[in-house]
Amino acid sequence: MAPRCFIVRHGETEWSLNGRHTGTTDLPLTANGEKRIKATGKALVGNDRLIVPKNLVHVFVSPRSRAQRTLELLEIGCRERLPWNQERKAEEEEPIRTEAGVQITEAIREWDYGEYEGLTSKQIRAIRAEKGLGPWNIWTDGCPGGESPEDVVRRLDALITEIKEKYHRPCFEHPGQPKGDVLVVAHGHILRAFAMRWTGKPLNETSLILEAGGVGTLSYEHHNIDEPAVILGGQFVVE
Repeated sequence: MAPRCFIVRHGETEWSLNGRHTGTTDLPLTANGEKRIKATGKALVGNDRLIVPKNLVHVFVSPRSRAQRTLELLEIGCRERLPWNQERKAEEEEPIRTEAGVQITEAIREWDYGEYEGLTSKQIRAIRAEKGLGPWNIWTDGCPGGESPEDVVRRLDALITEIKEKYHRPCFEHPGQPKGDVLVVAHGHILRAFAMRWTGKPLNETSLILEAGGVGTLSYEHHNIDEPAVILGGQFVVE
């Protein structure tokens, strides 16, 4: 099996529930968001599940606490303590299931929405109409006072190259290598962009959706690192 890159959007927050764009603002998960992520972990993480902890070689997580809390609730069972915690859970609370290291990286923080932070799409459209501006498309327009699509592509492409060359290429060059999966825990817009750039597509062609708490799977076709692909059966949301 070709190595995979799992992308996980953080669980529900008050702003994601209300459709407000949440970039730099650090919000906790709702009680329902925590419950759903726990259910997702039980359903999709395990030796006979979609995400096999022992096959993970590395985990990348956003600097935002909502993403970090999501990773905690998935309970993949890291040997080392998570970088934001003082100590690791006792093994009877969370058995060790993976040797993968966990890295916090700005590369997968959410899109910087600038002046649109905290606003809904409806509010953004109204503001733009008042200013005589056309319809808003984040994939082509970016955000005033925030990031452009080009900014996002630069940081994502660098991380994708690292994942493919450092963690996945060895699996193709040494077929007997037992593990090579990578886990990325982040946010809605940035993960949709990540999936597009994984396959080398421009952001303005995106028609992908990733719900709060959703899981997507990226891999390769024909067991060829030069044929990156999205696995359509790898998107799950546990209600």
